Amino acid sequence: MWWKVKTCYFSQETHCLYESPQQGNLIPSGGASDNRAGGPLTDFVQQLEDYAPTIPDSVTAFYLNRAGFEASDPRITRLVSIAAQKFVSDIANEALQHCKMKSSSGQTKSKGKDKRLTLTMDDLTPALAEYGINVKKPAYFV
Repeated sequence: MWWKVKTCYFSQETHCLYESPQQGNLIPSGGASDNRAGGPLTDFVQQLEDYAPTIPDSVTAFYLNRAGFEASDPRITRLVSIAAQKFVSDIANEALQHCKMKSSSGQTKSKGKDKRLTLTMDDLTPALAEYGINVKKPAYFV
């Protein structure tokens, strides 16, 4: 039986409330109605086998090995790939928001067509700074 997750509170112990599809009742995790050991986490790990992330497993495995981590289970490599994909996606989304804010503040009137946006270092630098990555332009010598 599938349960829809309503809310999760993460602390030293994880507490999630699940919505029963039949009654709409909220059931705490680990309650009498959750008969599966591991529940949603087990389902997620099993779904990792079928999912193909944007960053290939071989690339992720190469960088994990280079960092000194050897994963014998391909699901671990795939999980790291998904985390890296989300990280890159979040940074790109933040850079897009910076670009949109910059273009909307400098331009009050739009002409018929939407302007294509380009990812520049001017937009990427503040987005990376929000995640603790400081990027500086190299000195340009003439």
